[in-house]
Amino acid sequence: MCIFCMIANGEIPSNKIYEDESVIAFLDINPTSYGHTLVVPKEHCDSFLDCPDETRNHVFAVASKLANKLEQTLHCDGINILSNVHEAAGQSVNHFHVHLIPRYKDNDRVTIEFHEIEKPDFEELMNKLK
Repeated sequence: MCIFCMIANGEIPSNKIYEDESVIAFLDINPTSYGHTLVVPKEHCDSFLDCPDETRNHVFAVASKLANKLEQTLHCDGINILSNVHEAAGQSVNHFHVHLIPRYKDNDRVTIEFHEIEKPDFEELMNKLK
């Protein structure tokens, strides 16, 4: 059984800040910033791509509610809301979850590099994805 399933089943402790019949949210034990929270469905699904729509939608509804609470309570300057899909994208636990990462002006630990794509490559990519 995966660690998030064990947390959801109450088999191991967590720093829980929210729970309902299908979702649990808790503070990350290795936070990237103060208030870093994980929102996790209790039902196991490997990633965002594998989750039923209803479950995924509820997780994001809870994430939205908690992001507002984090912003109001912690007075952060911004929040990253993300879900990594597969190891190459940084997923370290194979159980769908959403990170809520409060951002503060003095915290630059979470970064994503953006690269411009030259127009011919961009057009080719658009055609593939249509």
